[in-house]
Amino acid sequence: MQLVINGEAREVAEVSTVADLLVQFKLESKILVVELNREIIERTNYDGTPLQDGDRLEIVHFVGGG
Repeated sequence: MQLVINGEAREVAEVSTVADLLVQFKLESKILVVELNREIIERTNYDGTPLQDGDRLEIVHFVGGG
């Protein structure tokens, strides 16, 4: 499946939901904001939010420090 993730075209396999994608990128345990086609997805909906070829995602994770 072809997705655009943070502005970069990526080919991903074996993903059907936002949750699957986060597991593939080892981000499932991080505090994130995920935007799918310009709509923010709530964390509780990651498992039930399907991905389709051509979707655009922005994934932002928070980094602490000072």
